[in-house]
Formats: sequence, C-alpha cells, structure tokens
Amino acid sequence: MTQILSKYSASISELKKSPSSLIEDAGGEAVAILNHNKPSAYLVPSALYERMMDIVDDYYLAQEVRERLNDGDKGIEVELDELLS
Repeated sequence: MTQILSKYSASISELKKSPSSLIEDAGGEAVAILNHNKPSAYLVPSALYERMMDIVDDYYLAQEVRERLNDGDKGIEVELDELLS
C-alpha cells in the first residue's frame, strides 16, 4: 500500500472543481491529490514550499561546510578587527 504523506487528501476531480478551496481547507498544509486512491501529486501552498526550499538550501549548505572542514586544508588565522574593516 502506498503511504500518503499528508493529513489532507482530495481526488483529481475535487482539485479540478476548486483548487483554492482545497488549499484553504488544508490550513496551509500540503494536500495529497489522489488518482484511483493512490497519491499522484501533492498540492503545496507557497508558504510551505518556501519553507521546504529553505530547509533544502540549509541542508546543502551544511554539507558543503562539512566537506570544507574535512578537506585537509589548514585554516587561515585572522583577527576579528581585520574582518570588520
């Protein structure tokens, strides 16, 4: 059985009738769009999508930081005043 990764779901027919009401009824959360009772897509409000993209960006930035910390290069010492000037 396919897992539905959302508290809310709707059929494609319901989506066609009123997409904006689906978004409103979900209260800012994602809506699983079902086709023959299986998820075929997720309708994600823009605010939630933006938060998701921020999380993805942070993840990739953290990966890059880890890679640079472990690349074997020796760090460069600087004084705080040098950075502020």
